[in-house]
Amino acid sequence: MIHQQHASLRSPRAFAGSLLVALGAAGLLATPAVGAEEGPRDVIEITVAQVLAVLSNGEPSAKRRTKLETIVYARFDFETMSRLVLARNWKRFSEAQQQEFIREYKIYLANNYGERLDRYNQEKVEITGQREEPRGDVTVHTKIVGGEYDGALVDYRLRNKGDGWRVIDVIVEGVSLVSNFRDQFKEVMSNGGPTGLLDALKKKNAETEAEDSPGAAKA
Repeated sequence: MIHQQHASLRSPRAFAGSLLVALGAAGLLATPAVGAEEGPRDVIEITVAQVLAVLSNGEPSAKRRTKLETIVYARFDFETMSRLVLARNWKRFSEAQQQEFIREYKIYLANNYGERLDRYNQEKVEITGQREEPRGDVTVHTKIVGGEYDGALVDYRLRNKGDGWRVIDVIVEGVSLVSNFRDQFKEVMSNGGPTGLLDALKKKNAETEAEDSPGAAKA
């Protein structure tokens, strides 16, 4: 039996501000989807312009969040990200548990960072270059111009598995999203195993959704 105190997750608040840049202002959010023939730099260039248009369209934040969540789910390779986050622990999960983890991890990211859309302040994004990586991956380098995060460096690592380039990691000022969560989830796995991690993710997601519900008390 997994004890609840051994299956808790920390809200990555210190990293959250940076991920506003990654999932918001610099967004890898695309509508419509970029074609499979597009190169990694093309993907970033096209999608940055599209997401900035969504973020600045003046719609209510809840509507923008729903729209952008749907889009980002199509642009990120969450299966590959989940494998990278869990590393060797991926094989400890059954096939059903692996699918459950991917689903809960997507919700976890959306809950932690989607709420920060209201802090968008007309930032722009400059693409500064790209670098070839092992396994055929490509990292595209960008810099935020203007706003609260002026000068912040955000790198996107993309991989093409035959269906177009998709994001598998975001590195903000040298801090990897994948590595950040790998460290946190490894700690929970060491105490509770796959069941403990899944329970912790589901509990955290439920708590956040309750906090964000219309009738929830605000601090």
